[in-house]
Formats: sequence, C-alpha cells, structure tokens
Amino acid sequence: MKALLALEDGRSFLGDSFGASGISLGEVCFNTSMTGYQEILTDPSYRGQIVAMTYPLIGNYGINPNDSESKEPHVRGFVIEELSDIPSNWRSRESLDDYLARHDIIGIQGIDTRALTKHLRERGAMKAILTTEEISPEVAARRAAESPGMLGMDFVREVTAPGNYRWDPDDRLSRQWTILNPNHQDGQVAATKDDGSPQDDLFESLPDATRHLVAYDFGVKHNILRQLRQHGFTVDVVPSTTKAEEVLSLKPDGVFLSNGPGDPAALDYIHAEIRKLLGKTPIFAICLGHQILGHAFGGKTYKLKFGHRGGNQPVKDLRTGRIAITSQNHGFAVDADSLPPEIEVTHINLNDDTVEGLRHRDYPVFSVQYHPEASPGPHDAGYFFREFANLIEQSRA
Repeated sequence: MKALLALEDGRSFLGDSFGASGISLGEVCFNTSMTGYQEILTDPSYRGQIVAMTYPLIGNYGINPNDSESKEPHVRGFVIEELSDIPSNWRSRESLDDYLARHDIIGIQGIDTRALTKHLRERGAMKAILTTEEISPEVAARRAAESPGMLGMDFVREVTAPGNYRWDPDDRLSRQWTILNPNHQDGQVAATKDDGSPQDDLFESLPDATRHLVAYDFGVKHNILRQLRQHGFTVDVVPSTTKAEEVLSLKPDGVFLSNGPGDPAALDYIHAEIRKLLGKTPIFAICLGHQILGHAFGGKTYKLKFGHRGGNQPVKDLRTGRIAITSQNHGFAVDADSLPPEIEVTHINLNDDTVEGLRHRDYPVFSVQYHPEASPGPHDAGYFFREFANLIEQSRA
C-alpha cells in the first residue's frame, strides 16, 4: 500500500506504508539519532508530532518492551527511508511493523529522508499529513495547512498520570543489568528464575532510598525515574495539575519537573504552581520542565526553527568551560534576554547559542534543556542526578 507525506507548504513525498493505515495530522520533525527508535516512539515528548529518522535503516533490532520510555508510543506518524523486515536481536519480541500496526500508528518508508531533512532545516518544522488514503498531494497539503500546529498546544494533559503513584515500590524496575542471558526463555532477561526464586545476579543492587522526591509528570520518561531511584531517591509521581500546597504537604526533600510535549507558554496553570515552590524546596528540571521553570522565573520561551532532536548536540558549561555531547528532544527554547537578574544561564548550545541550563542565584533550583538520562545516548551529562542529590544534602544541612 502506498503512503503520502504532504507538508503545509506544498512539498510532498510518496512512499510505501507500514504499520497502520488511515490518516494522521501533526508537526513533522526529524531526529538524527542512529539508534533508539523505540525510545523515540515511546517518548511522551513527541505527542502531536510525525517523526522522521535521518538514519537510513530502521527496525533492524525489533521491539523489546523493556526499552520503552512509557506504556505506549506517542508519535502521530513515523517516517523512514528503509524498514528492516527481519529484526535480528535476541531481545526482540516483535517487528517494528507489527508494533506500529498494533498501536494504530502510520509509517512510511522508501522516501528520500535526506531531502525531507534538508527541506525542514531550510524551511523549519511544519504541519504535515501522513495518509494511506487516495488523496492528491495538493488536497493533502491544504488539509495539513488548515490543521492546528504546535504553538499554543497543551499536550501535557494527554500524557500526564491520572493520579499520584509511587515509582517502583518493589525496587525491581530501576535496577541496572550486570550480565545478559540470551538463553533465557523468550529471549528475555527475567527478574526470577524458573522456580520463582529471585534472579538477583543479573542486576546491580540499588542504594538505600534516603531522600524523598516528588516528581511532576508532564510526560516523564521511565529512564528518568529509574535514574532518580538509582541515585537514592524514593519518587512519588504526581499529575501536572497538582497544586503546590499538595506537593509541599507530602514533605519532599526536593521536587523534580519532567520532560513533556507541546508549547510551554500554554501551561500558565503549571507556571503558577511551580512559582509557589521557589524558595520552598530544592528543584531540578529537565527539558519541558526546564522551560516551565523559565516561565516560573518570569521569563519567556520561543519556538525554534526545526528544534534539537538527536544524540549529538554539543553543550558548553559556562561555569567550567567543559563541553558535553548531549541527547536532546525539544522544539522550544528559553529566551535568555527575558530572564530576571537573579537567574544565571549556566549552559548554552554550541550550534546556535540557545539556553541549555539555568540556575537560581539564591535558591537551590537548577535545570537543563537536554536529557542526562538518555538511553541509548551519550552519558556525558549523567552527573546532574548526583548534583541534585548533593544539592538536597546541602539544603538539609
């Protein structure tokens, strides 16, 4: 079956469909990562977007539920150059084609993704339609142009948790693997042996949970929660609409603001609650949480031309001069000129000088735009979780 990708400016690409059939609208953007397509598909930050992969061969290691960043995929469409029909990995449970079909997500392959990426870099990310229906490119482009874009969109309400919950109360999901076992049943590393006894030799032990954290879920990735637990945090997750008073009533040692989708400027109801927490508790924020914190400080955000999405973004720490290669996924940025004097810009992107990190000069509050938990991805920024733990210990003292 053929599939059509049409952009709002009239550019179109015809290819072959995989996954589901039908029609889908969203903002088309590109990701430059060479691996991690499953993590990209299941990252809630991609809600409302059609994602194009610049790496040419996708699906070669299949789909494995242990690597998902949330319970389901969130993209509105998936664009690749070539689909691997036969996944080759002992951990694979199903093909990418079957996975997208099961979740009713349209995929298109066989198009020139280099041409698409170059077009988006020159013209910017734009509204698009992905369809397997018989429709002319002209009509499709017009429908894309008439669809709502990302500006002003609150997708956080669609991906946040329905209620409070404790992350990994049994300390099973956050442990790191120490060895692999390709001979285990179904090709999966299990937490128990065949007789039901714990298979603890497969995992590293977790440290004692000595700090209590409340995490706002704006579309949080599972690996962020795993990393927090691995650094000694007990994590209570709360929905995006949770009031500051309720968070403080839980008596946390600190508060975490997660990643998520959509336009940060549209989340004024969240800005107001985070503003109430400033000076009351240590705060660490990542990605959308970083942008929300920028608004809570009194700053503004703006939409980037085509965003930062991939695992090779260079970031400079202005305090030390150190440069890290980082994993990123965002289409908006904090406006440095809009921030009050008590806010310090600590990190910048070396490609375009956009803000990548913030710190309050008086309160124990800091944030980064990129993903220190990235898996797969560079680990250069993993120290931020330790930095947050140390900040909490200093605040206690």
